[in-house]
Amino acid sequence: MDAFFVSVEELFDPSLKGMPVVVGGKPNERGVVSAASYAARKCGVHSAMPLRTAYKMCPQAIFVEGHRDRYCEYSGRVFEVLNRFSPSVEMASIDEAYLDLTGSERLHGPPLAAAQKLHQAVKQATNLNCSIGIAASRMVAKVASDQAKPNGILWIVPGQEASFLAPLDVRRIPGVGKVTQRNLHACGIRKVGDLAALDREFLEERFGQWGVALAGKARGEDAGGWFDHEVGEAEPKSISHEHTFMEDTADAAALDAMLTRLSEMVARRLRDHALYARTVQIKLRYSDFSTFTRARTLERATQIDSELASAARNLFHKAWKKKPIRLLGVYAQQLEASEGQANLLEEEKTEAWRKTLQAVDKMRDKYGDSVVSLAAGMPATFRARVHENPENLPGKEPKKSSRE
Repeated sequence: MDAFFVSVEELFDPSLKGMPVVVGGKPNERGVVSAASYAARKCGVHSAMPLRTAYKMCPQAIFVEGHRDRYCEYSGRVFEVLNRFSPSVEMASIDEAYLDLTGSERLHGPPLAAAQKLHQAVKQATNLNCSIGIAASRMVAKVASDQAKPNGILWIVPGQEASFLAPLDVRRIPGVGKVTQRNLHACGIRKVGDLAALDREFLEERFGQWGVALAGKARGEDAGGWFDHEVGEAEPKSISHEHTFMEDTADAAALDAMLTRLSEMVARRLRDHALYARTVQIKLRYSDFSTFTRARTLERATQIDSELASAARNLFHKAWKKKPIRLLGVYAQQLEASEGQANLLEEEKTEAWRKTLQAVDKMRDKYGDSVVSLAAGMPATFRARVHENPENLPGKEPKKSSRE
């Protein structure tokens, strides 16, 4: 979807059309840009940029908080359209999706014709523009969709993947961030073509398994990371929640409360997906932006709020240097389908928690997540940031719920 958040805002406020618009919060707030209109992008504003920086670069911009509920609604409308074109749909994020159209030629026609139909159907259902990339691999299709923006369609004919990618900056390859880009530049690799010219052995020696994946991606293949599953078959590999404080804080009680609240949110999603976490990880970022992670493997997997919160707080207090904190995060990893064997002494307590949380989740479903909380987490209230993807994207709803 093209400038999705901004485009949705324009539907509800047509006066924003053609204006430099920044979605994410007020210009004097701590936070990042969730989306920028094309007019704002001409000033150098881009997503993930601090709001205050965006204001300095484009003081004439209109800053809006954003409406997550509207974005979820329109993402759902897009998903409904996509499902009419293929049974294999994967929502990569709230505004991006992959479709496997293999075998649909008799229904939708050849690639360009199918893409044009899809383009028109999305516009008709949402009144929003989208850009479509077509290729034999998801990796190339994604890059092509970026190159087609705004409101375009680009088909990379089979066999032309390498020549299409060769002149592009290596940063265009999905998964290549600033650090990898810097490391590649240090090796004299600036274009995808430079990368494709190197031996796989060299890349593996220099970058490990990620180097092997890079070699495949440079040739236009769905190699490693992001593309290691069939379309629509990805299971959560981790579940996490983070929070950036409006003001840095060294208040131990406030930090404990936030860790508890984040743990509750993670545990809720684990139960929604009928998953159990064997490992708990925290992330803490100080005022100087130095960032640290710490992890602990539990004796047995869990999806219980208090157990995750206890592990998160213990990890935090062992790592915290008593300095003001800018950001906290809680991650559930090594996800399993069952909690494993519990000893008899703990089982009674665990079963009581299961029944309690089952009732609590039903109340939250009806009245909202904040209606019931662990006492330790009650002081920590905050609204989810617009740039954070909602918990259950269309097409990624939990397959099984402990409340059913």
